[in-house]
Amino acid sequence: MSPLLPPVDPSVTAQLVAALTPRLRKRLDAGVAKLAGRPVARDGDIVRLAVDDDTDLELHAPDGIVTTAEAIRCGCLLAPDCLHRAAAASAAPVAEMPDPVAEIQDPVAEIPDPVAGEPSLTKAPRTAPPTSAPATTLPATAASAADDAPAGADHPAPESATPAQRTAAAALHDAAAAVLEAGADGAGAVLQAELLRAAHTARLAGLPRAAGRAVAAVTALRAARDADPAHRLGDLTTALRDVLLLAHRLPEATGPELAGLRGRVRQPYTPDGSLRLYGLFAEPVLTSTGYAGTVTWTADAAGRLYTVPDVAPGGAERAAGSADRAVRIGDTSLTHRELSRAGLAVSGATVSPTGRLGAGAGVRAVRAPGVSWHAEPLDRLWTVPVAEQIARALAGDLDVPKAKDTDSGGDAGTASQAGQAGQAGEAGDGTNQPTAQDGRDGRDLLFLGVTLIGTVREAAGECLLADCDGLTVRLAAAHDDPALPDRENLRLLALLAHGRGPGTRLRVVARLTPAPLPRAVLLAASRPTDPDAHVDLGLDRLRRADLPAEPTAGTSGDARPAPTVQPATAPGEAPVHLLRRRVHQAASGGRRVLAFPGSKESEAARLRRYGLGTAGELLTALHASAAERARDPFGRLLPADTGRFATAWLGAAVYTEEVDRALCAAAWGASSPGLDSR
Repeated sequence: MSPLLPPVDPSVTAQLVAALTPRLRKRLDAGVAKLAGRPVARDGDIVRLAVDDDTDLELHAPDGIVTTAEAIRCGCLLAPDCLHRAAAASAAPVAEMPDPVAEIQDPVAEIPDPVAGEPSLTKAPRTAPPTSAPATTLPATAASAADDAPAGADHPAPESATPAQRTAAAALHDAAAAVLEAGADGAGAVLQAELLRAAHTARLAGLPRAAGRAVAAVTALRAARDADPAHRLGDLTTALRDVLLLAHRLPEATGPELAGLRGRVRQPYTPDGSLRLYGLFAEPVLTSTGYAGTVTWTADAAGRLYTVPDVAPGGAERAAGSADRAVRIGDTSLTHRELSRAGLAVSGATVSPTGRLGAGAGVRAVRAPGVSWHAEPLDRLWTVPVAEQIARALAGDLDVPKAKDTDSGGDAGTASQAGQAGQAGEAGDGTNQPTAQDGRDGRDLLFLGVTLIGTVREAAGECLLADCDGLTVRLAAAHDDPALPDRENLRLLALLAHGRGPGTRLRVVARLTPAPLPRAVLLAASRPTDPDAHVDLGLDRLRRADLPAEPTAGTSGDARPAPTVQPATAPGEAPVHLLRRRVHQAASGGRRVLAFPGSKESEAARLRRYGLGTAGELLTALHASAAERARDPFGRLLPADTGRFATAWLGAAVYTEEVDRALCAAAWGASSPGLDSR
């Protein structure tokens, strides 16, 4: 995938690949690889790609996106039936296109959210998806079906999927199963185009959530095949699992469950009157789909979180530079970096269900004083027990039926109503405590008070070890990109555990990482030498002057010795990794890697010895479905049953996900949220 080319609509790529002859399809992957190293020049809305010394290929992107097949023009003699056009579309990033049936209620076009572009059924690397089942703008077929319900019925039949949505779900399942059959190593441009075609069909049928996950799967596939350093096998596995799970559940879903599984591309904005907001912190956004920027988090007097985003196509440079851009709300000249420490008074505010502030023409905003993390109303965020925060974060999923009830009595409506509605949990002094965001962004944020006690070495680098109310928590960097200061800031904070201010208590904002051990990624921390100030670890660079002075020679004997860097081991951990490893191997190498003879029986027996009988059965079924090949009367192998293998793989993938959630809750001492049957 070439970041120099403009994004191409999925339907364009699918159309161009489908028009190729069988002979040219076999050469498509080689054509994509050839174009990857060719020079690219941009002239306004036209991007020129030199196919060879005598032939140029042009991509017309008036709005930054190639939306039609005719916008890709080639100068070779075989055009428009040549291989070059399809190869260029397959080499370009996949565009995130708006839903044709969605209505924008906010006058400012909303950029694709990192979550909306990558809506996950489990955790989110960045912000959490809505928990409550949001209402979506329906296609005409679904709307007419809803209108046909008997008017006088006391209990009208719940809405079900339309025939078009069932057909789109089946197409998504077949395309994702074919990709899983081949694995990332064998899923070339043709299989990717089929998945993109299914994604486009799903979007037209009013299934933007499934379409977004399919596009994310294609993006992860291209990153894997291009050996992109940012590629993570877990991202590909999660995307394929989500596509198969959505395709499996959508045909039989009804009512609110169906609405949640359909999802939405654009969030409707509703008026919310006047707001008094206090800056909390800001974080960079850097997604695998090619978007970057900054999101500033604020809170109102009731502790409800609001976000002010500035996300657009770009890379790490944009993520680092957008912090100094003015926020797009009213006439204020505050930058994101300044807003994270100041306040904002907004009149005529419009807010999305996830807490995103709109920037319509009628919105007015002026700068207001901010407060420190130790003053109200921000201080109450750190008074919520850690176990409750973990339960809230793990419940931030549409598959948890009672997730929307986490904030018992809380209103899922406007943020201003939250201050008046009953909230779960009250402090000893009778003040209301903020709890779940009722489907808003920020459910996976953790507000912790920690004392740094050491470091630990992991495969991805060193993590901080911190004591949090008796728990030893691992705090990792949110981004590894050298353009962002996360990793350097983590190294400086490690000095606090090595003699520079031992025992210093810090308040931090982190994002939960589900794992068998307490683990989170650091987003912001109070300044060690000034607790009333904070540092946005993804945007600000700590300096040694920000740390306490080193102990003098006369007091060095009282200083705590530097902790030894420990290896990342977890003795006695349940061997769920045996099943997870096979799930990841299938996503990477396809069905054939699980069909080879090996130690599958011993692995299944080991899982049973640890009381994981279901995991052992799933592992056995996964290997059996991979190795099963029928033959015709002449002894020739018949095509493999991709549907059966995909079903076995999906069961194993969902099981490992839920076990990880349960182990994460147990590690933090929180209650594991109950799940409905899948």
